[in-house]
Amino acid sequence: MEITNSIGENLKILKDILPLGKSFDIIQKVIKVHNRTFYLFFIDGFAKDTNLEYVRRDLLGLGQEKLDTIHDAQRLIEVGISSIEVSTETDVDKIVIALLSGQTIILFDGSKSAALVDLRTYPARGVEEPDKEKVLRGAKDGFVETIVFNTTLIRRRIRDPHLTFEMFNVGTISQTDVAIGYMSNKVDKKHLKIVIDKIKNLKVDALTMTDESLIEALSKKCWLNPLPRAKYTERPDVAAAQLMEGKIIIIVDNTPSTMILPVGFLDFTQDVDDFYLPVLTGNYLKLVRSLVLIMNLFLTPVYVLLIDNQEWIPAGINFIIPDVATNVPIYVQFLFLEVAIDALKIASLNTPSSLGTSLSVIGGLILGEYAVKTGWLIPHTILYMAVVALSSFTQPSIEFGYSIKFARSIMLLGAGVFGVTGFVVGIIINIAVLATTKTITGGSYLYPLIPFNGAALKSLLFRKPLVEKQDVKNK
Repeated sequence: MEITNSIGENLKILKDILPLGKSFDIIQKVIKVHNRTFYLFFIDGFAKDTNLEYVRRDLLGLGQEKLDTIHDAQRLIEVGISSIEVSTETDVDKIVIALLSGQTIILFDGSKSAALVDLRTYPARGVEEPDKEKVLRGAKDGFVETIVFNTTLIRRRIRDPHLTFEMFNVGTISQTDVAIGYMSNKVDKKHLKIVIDKIKNLKVDALTMTDESLIEALSKKCWLNPLPRAKYTERPDVAAAQLMEGKIIIIVDNTPSTMILPVGFLDFTQDVDDFYLPVLTGNYLKLVRSLVLIMNLFLTPVYVLLIDNQEWIPAGINFIIPDVATNVPIYVQFLFLEVAIDALKIASLNTPSSLGTSLSVIGGLILGEYAVKTGWLIPHTILYMAVVALSSFTQPSIEFGYSIKFARSIMLLGAGVFGVTGFVVGIIINIAVLATTKTITGGSYLYPLIPFNGAALKSLLFRKPLVEKQDVKNK
């Protein structure tokens, strides 16, 4: 629908669409200048008072001679508004979306177009370091819930004309701003086209859970597959580094998490601390994290197998055999503790900070001690599950950590019920899930292992120098 040159009709159209007079924060302001009347529409909280005062000053400063030459919004912009970010629009739907996005709309009689003035001031918190991605050294800033601030934090680190952010609106109701960032000289054009086409073709009402809603809509994967299709970060330095490697990032308004695409299994083995420390130290940390990952995946299933087949246990480590009666099967104890640990995590998230420490002590010590005394658990299962729970925090990705948890649970259940056969079947199931999983862009989740790419595999497995040595000739 196009607006007309009758201000009365245009006001009626807007009042039919917008809750003018009902919603307190949608404001209509009338400014009379000589024999002309201008109607301003804006959202209280987005438009800053001082910025609105500049527009009012510009309009009141118009002389009669200039007013007589203004017959449309474009001419008003040329002679009457000094704001830099200003444009014109004739489509009513786009005008309404611009207004609800925070822009100021100017209408006046005789004009078939509206002036859109960007006077937005975004509410935002400080750019503190993310709690989940703290580093020993390095930058201490983090993304916030405002998309423009987030793109600015990245541009501070990459001052290159190839850095591009394309903006899209997703959701017929929410009209959520989504920015796709990439380096035009490094990104895979095929992957970029797939991501852009998927976002353009999304048919959703709203991104209620912002980035998670978007990734689920983009991937449309089986809900039984826990493997994450995107890597999340709240650190601008990590996002900038991934852009320089040719990755695509997606920034969703109202969330501090930035998605990195496409990613596979080995991309989750990297951590920001590896690159803020010397090469040797970084490689050591990567090795420790990889060994802990393997231990985290196999510790409890292998222990169940060994206890069920005690003849396999060498004499030197026979102390791992329980010396107390097990009233409940060991694999059931482990499965119970898997759930109990997550229950404690949820409880700690919903516990006031002033009580968190004390309740954690109660949950971890007192409940565990009395569970042993009453015969529900044995000390061995509590110890090994405590090791598993603590070691899971070595993985920076929460989603990847839970996929490891589910893979471990499958092998644990198989080993406990069917013994060696069940354990092997559990491994086969996990490998099959990995092999059949595809990235957002349709690539192999096991790349660069399958298909094999030696250079890419080496860069993921080993921390290499950030600056390659160059021969310097003395002149």
